Amino acid sequence: MTTWPDVMLTARATHMDELIRRYFDGCNEADVGKITTCFTPEAVHYFPPGMYNGPFRGAAAIASRWQEMVKTIGSYWTVDTLLIEPVTWKAVMEWTHFKTVKKTMLRGIEVYEFDHHTGLISEIRAYYASPQAAEVSRQELEAFDYAARGYPMAPPVGAR
Repeated sequence: MTTWPDVMLTARATHMDELIRRYFDGCNEADVGKITTCFTPEAVHYFPPGMYNGPFRGAAAIASRWQEMVKTIGSYWTVDTLLIEPVTWKAVMEWTHFKTVKKTMLRGIEVYEFDHHTGLISEIRAYYASPQAAEVSRQELEAFDYAARGYPMAPPVGAR
């Protein structure tokens, strides 16, 4: 027997899946309006250090930056694997970014957080498949406050 909470979580998971795919469709179409409607107005898209001069802040900024990438380097993205966790309003997606003008591609994973009230994307944290930079002692997202979010900042005392 299906319970009411199960129905709600299934509907939420479907909504989250559809919203992420609409976002990627909007990116591939370079459709600023379509992209913007997927985000809260103050959404943030984080990247590894040195990428794009820091995070994209705001739905309009996210949309215009991806539109620019489509127009200048022929960007095209695919959704390769998408995992939805409706209880916590989070999703993880593996993607491929083809840069057709440069004839290059990039693979990565993003963590999506959704606003609990609007159901829109409020944050994306992008991680790229690449070797660790030898000159960087802490390989972390630029401008992301790990400590404030409760992430471990050092191994436990006595760990190797």
